Amino acid sequence: MELLIPLKAHGSLSMYQQIYEYIKQDIRAGNLAENTRLPSTRVLAENLKVSRSTTQMAYDQLVAEGYIQAVPHRGYFVLRVETLAEVEPETEGPFIREGTEAEDLWQIDFSPRGIDLTHFPYNAWRRVTRDTLVEDNKEMFLTGSPQGEPALREAIKGYLHSARGVNCQSDQIIVGAGNEYLLMLLSQILGPGRTIAMENPTYRQAYRVLKSLGYRMVPVEMDSRGMEVTALEASGADVAYVMPSHQYPTGIVMPVARRQELLAWAGRGESRFLIEDDYDSEFRYKGKPIPALQGLDRRGKVIYMGTFSKSIAPAIRVGYMVLPQSLLAVYQEHLGFYASTVSRIDQNILYEFLTGGYYERHLNRMRAIYKSKHDVLLNQLKGLEKDFKIQGEYAGLHILLTSRKGRQEDWLISRAGEGGVKVYGLSSHFIRQAADSRSDTVILGYAKLSEEQIIEGVRRLSRAWKF
Repeated sequence: MELLIPLKAHGSLSMYQQIYEYIKQDIRAGNLAENTRLPSTRVLAENLKVSRSTTQMAYDQLVAEGYIQAVPHRGYFVLRVETLAEVEPETEGPFIREGTEAEDLWQIDFSPRGIDLTHFPYNAWRRVTRDTLVEDNKEMFLTGSPQGEPALREAIKGYLHSARGVNCQSDQIIVGAGNEYLLMLLSQILGPGRTIAMENPTYRQAYRVLKSLGYRMVPVEMDSRGMEVTALEASGADVAYVMPSHQYPTGIVMPVARRQELLAWAGRGESRFLIEDDYDSEFRYKGKPIPALQGLDRRGKVIYMGTFSKSIAPAIRVGYMVLPQSLLAVYQEHLGFYASTVSRIDQNILYEFLTGGYYERHLNRMRAIYKSKHDVLLNQLKGLEKDFKIQGEYAGLHILLTSRKGRQEDWLISRAGEGGVKVYGLSSHFIRQAADSRSDTVILGYAKLSEEQIIEGVRRLSRAWKF
């Protein structure tokens, strides 16, 4: 079939957003019936006189939101509208999500969520796995501690104390399969009726999970030092979710003075708590790592959350939460019957990986590799410094580029896409954005790219973003 989509060359929406909106509205209105086959991205691009990357971006978003599906070797087909979940327009926006298939178009993908798996210690992991299963250990196949295996929690405690300055006992640690599960468990510990403040912009997945659990979510603006405590006080929140060691996505590292202000805020209310998401604190390339906020806490107000997804691999799906004593008592009294969501086999493999010295060696190696990639990226971006402000460097696995000449995010993404490079907009991370504001910032992640790909990617961006 042929789609006649009226496009406005100078409209407020980019070309791919206009295509996305038009097809979405046609599906929701019933003008495009279930199982209708859409034209290929190449045919649609030729008909509309736009680049194929533009139509691919529109289709990718429609696939991600469940309006259409891609059938291998057949094309794109409309799904039933009754089965679609609504997406909040004020928060989600039409932005491309990671995981869509367009490798033939995106030769270089600066995903901020990727990690380098080419240097994963496969041999060490195989050795530990083999040693774990070498004996007929029947206990390994029985239900273990609901909080996680004691030996693993003890190993995590030792690592957190030495590497992050976290002060806790192993019985305060709960091991779970990912951040989402731990947040759901935490919601039952905190109880209903809470108002949770989050930095704006923020880690959207945590926001979505907490909102789905029925909490009132309030965005709190940030300054150059992180969440503004005055605005937090005015928000009416009794829980604040923060990422002090390396805020996602802005890259802000919260100084000690602001951390103390947050602890003072929490101390002014008996039911107030801080959730500290320490998701990628292992990677810092300038100066010494700043200790965790939890290490400064003397009143039991910080709930510390960490993960091995960034430092080892996302598929490990092992996270952990450190509860203050007051909340630990609530957990033990009301929720201690929950079975652990991580198998004892996987926990033992991770325990051996930590205590056998493999984890430390892997981290040291990856710090060096990521620092080299980080330095290559910053060096290549020197030619763009007159047009872009660079932020978020020296920590984590991504940086931000803000246009000095007012070029908007949509334009930057579209032009990069035409050059075969995928970059990511900052605006998709806002909980709430002023109606009259438009983002002029894009995010460049570099972890999963080789140094050669980084060099080629920046070369293409420099050519695509000529002003």
